[in-house]
Formats: sequence, structure tokens, C-alpha cells
Amino acid sequence: MAAQIQYADVEVGTELPAASFPVTRATLVQYAGASGDFNPIHWNEKFAKEVGLPDVIAHGMFTMAEAIRVVTDWVGDPGAVVEYGVRFTKPVVVPNDERGGLIEVTGKVAAKLDDNRVRVDLTAMSAGQKVLGMSRAVVELA
Repeated sequence: MAAQIQYADVEVGTELPAASFPVTRATLVQYAGASGDFNPIHWNEKFAKEVGLPDVIAHGMFTMAEAIRVVTDWVGDPGAVVEYGVRFTKPVVVPNDERGGLIEVTGKVAAKLDDNRVRVDLTAMSAGQKVLGMSRAVVELA
């Protein structure tokens, strides 16, 4: 599968479709099983609070993975992402209720590079706070 977006059709400032990703305690348990990361800060409210967190928090790598979905959904091919990096700035807090937490992600093309590549800058927010900083992906377009 190749990227479905044409390099020639993209301009600096092009906004990607925004997306919101719900996160529940059940989601975190499923991710822990898939990733092998069973740190109790991701499932045990008492433990999370004892170590100074406001509540159970989402895995950083889970948050990072949800954010890049905005790019992969836009480009149509996860393999088109050739670089991706973030800084973790705030945790995604996941209360123990039906709603849980929410990760809201926006992105825009920040630069056109050589070899049909673009840099996409992402903004990931949860509960009104930026949860990822310096979130950038380099994507190879068609």
C-alpha cells in the first residue's frame, strides 16, 4: 500500500483532519496485555495516587500511538511514516468512569522536504493540557 496523498497537492499549512481518541481503564488493560507494560500507574488508582499522580494514567507509548493515527489515517499508509518522535509533557489521566479520558489530536504540514517528504507537526491535548510536545512525523508521499 502506498501513500494516497500526492506531494504536489500538499502545501505548508495544510491541516490534517483532527481526531479524538477515547481512553478507558479497559483500553489500558488491553494495551498492557499487548505491550507487556503492566506498571501499576496504568491500572491501580491507589498506587498511582501514592506515587503523586492525580489518577491512573495512559501509557506514554499508547498516547504516542494514538496521536500518529491522525497522520496514518490522512496519508492512507502507516508505512509512509519514516520518522516520528515526541516529548511527553503531561500524562493522559484516565478516571474510573464510563467516559474515561480523551486524547484530541490535530496536525498540519509544517514543511515540505526533499524526496516527496513532508514534516507534520501534531498537537495532542487531553483535559485541556498539551500531553505531547515536539510531536513531529516525517511522511513520504506519492
